[in-house]
Amino acid sequence: MALKIYPINLGNMALDASALVPFRDPGKQVTIPILGFLILGGEEPILVDTGSRSAEQYEPFGLPYEVTEQMTLPYHLAQHGLKLGDIRHIIHTHAHIDHVGMTDLFPMRTTVGISRRELEFAASGLMGPLMYTAADTKHLIDRLHTRGALRLFDVDGTFEEEVIPGVAVRLSGGHTPGSLSVLVETDAGIANISGDIAYSVQDQLIDPLLDQAAHEPTISANRAMSTLDEKKAIKRALSDSRFLLPSHDKPALIRGGKVVAVMHDAISNPLADVTRVDAYTPVAEV
Repeated sequence: MALKIYPINLGNMALDASALVPFRDPGKQVTIPILGFLILGGEEPILVDTGSRSAEQYEPFGLPYEVTEQMTLPYHLAQHGLKLGDIRHIIHTHAHIDHVGMTDLFPMRTTVGISRRELEFAASGLMGPLMYTAADTKHLIDRLHTRGALRLFDVDGTFEEEVIPGVAVRLSGGHTPGSLSVLVETDAGIANISGDIAYSVQDQLIDPLLDQAAHEPTISANRAMSTLDEKKAIKRALSDSRFLLPSHDKPALIRGGKVVAVMHDAISNPLADVTRVDAYTPVAEV
């Protein structure tokens, strides 16, 4: 059975447009989805990222956050006939507040995978409590001290680590020192679940706001790495992937290092299979 990937919307966050892409419409509020990804069809079900712990944790920072019943993990998993305990592996692209918040809902027999560099960075406090929360980081540490509950990836950019046949992780960097790309072998090519190396497919990749050189992506406004690190992370993802699956925007179809099509209904449809090339709309028609 071929591997399939389903985006799951775990919440919607509202924030200033320029907080995502530098100098983009400052003062204008935009709403972005908080996405996880369900990988099915392999030896065992895999979940990539688990969303945020609660809406209330954003209130001190003035960030409106919406979660409906249709955005909960149990609801999304039920659409595929699964329960929380059926997930064998969770992979975190990184450990920010909106990517690891509901990991503690899963039993300790679920193995959670994260880059060792990312766990170190989370505990360092360099990005503050909005990015890495005490509750989320402490839970990962609890898993570290529970046999089999945490897997630390030591990818350094020179090799990948396999999770199950057809699913591997590699260091992407760019957003945080330990950010991972999850690479999934599909019938149509490699799908790259890319985390937060890019927030906006349109404004960073299709029609970059700040750059005029050909094939030059615009960086994001929220990163712990250098401008060059992030550009390299984006370019690497575009160089060898058929599908680019960012955590806060619609899936993109890639050819020749460029976005050629997007899937518009994937975020609102829990049964949307992003590995279907015929479900994408060419950029020229958008």
